[in-house]
Amino acid sequence: MGKTDKTPEIRQVAEFIWELPRTGGMRVPGRVYADNRLLPAVLADNGLLQVSNVAHLPGIVGYSLAMPDIHWGYGFPIGGVAATDPAGGGVISPGGVGYDINCGVRLIASTVPKDEAVLRIRDIVSAMFHDVPCGVGSSGAIGKLSTREVAAVMRNGAAWAVENGYGTATDLEHTEESGRLATADPDAVGKRAVERGRDQVGTLGSGNHFLEVGYVDEIYDDEASRAYGLEPGAMTLMVHSGSRGLGYQVCDDSLDVMQRAAERYEIRLPDRQLACAPVLSPEGERYLAGMACAANYAWANRQILMTLARRAVARVFNAT
Repeated sequence: MGKTDKTPEIRQVAEFIWELPRTGGMRVPGRVYADNRLLPAVLADNGLLQVSNVAHLPGIVGYSLAMPDIHWGYGFPIGGVAATDPAGGGVISPGGVGYDINCGVRLIASTVPKDEAVLRIRDIVSAMFHDVPCGVGSSGAIGKLSTREVAAVMRNGAAWAVENGYGTATDLEHTEESGRLATADPDAVGKRAVERGRDQVGTLGSGNHFLEVGYVDEIYDDEASRAYGLEPGAMTLMVHSGSRGLGYQVCDDSLDVMQRAAERYEIRLPDRQLACAPVLSPEGERYLAGMACAANYAWANRQILMTLARRAVARVFNAT
């Protein structure tokens, strides 16, 4: 399905909320969060069609949602959100999860004053470029893992990184889910995905992934800033990366399986890219187990990247 299809009609229901009424096979309405300045771009990209398509998913709850960054994606719009109820026949769609499973951001606080960081910024950037592998096809700073080691990464997530000298247990306490989904099952991940993951843990990648040097310019919430250890005028580091080639392959491997599953369970969808299976089905459960493996790989990856970046900055300032 392409972008030339008719864009659904929308109506404003609140200052920043626009609604797509139910039509055709939509099970719920669609809702878009945007202001009047963003709306023309939303309409021009035609992502609303995908919002409408997502509303056809079995078991979808409430609304097919789109955030202010909505734009054309794979089945789901980028910035699209949907929840399904397994007890009500809800499905899981790899297109909704995406190719870069558990792509996320890690913020690293410091006590280095901005002024000092500015004076050493070239040294900081050079040190991070030296220590942190980045770019298309980059290999990890920790070398090529064995198949057994990749399985351990997929099971244990960020804890595997800490156990191998990349960070501390305190890091896990400050990570969502402690950096590990317990539902991961390496047996649900194909050989190609494992092979792609052998030398990419501890790599930043390319595209919109980044390692950024910043500083705290202004505090809006004192309690939150204290909880995160953020001090006014202090340097920060931010890491954005995900599950690299392993996560991509987990998604890619699942698409044909989900296409067949949709036919088997007689799920009618307006877009083949929304291929899905009931959550409570063998196909759905296997995908979720493999997805959890990719999520754990991503947490381990960011944990290692964070540690490499932290060590690089510490070296610049002769700190430990």
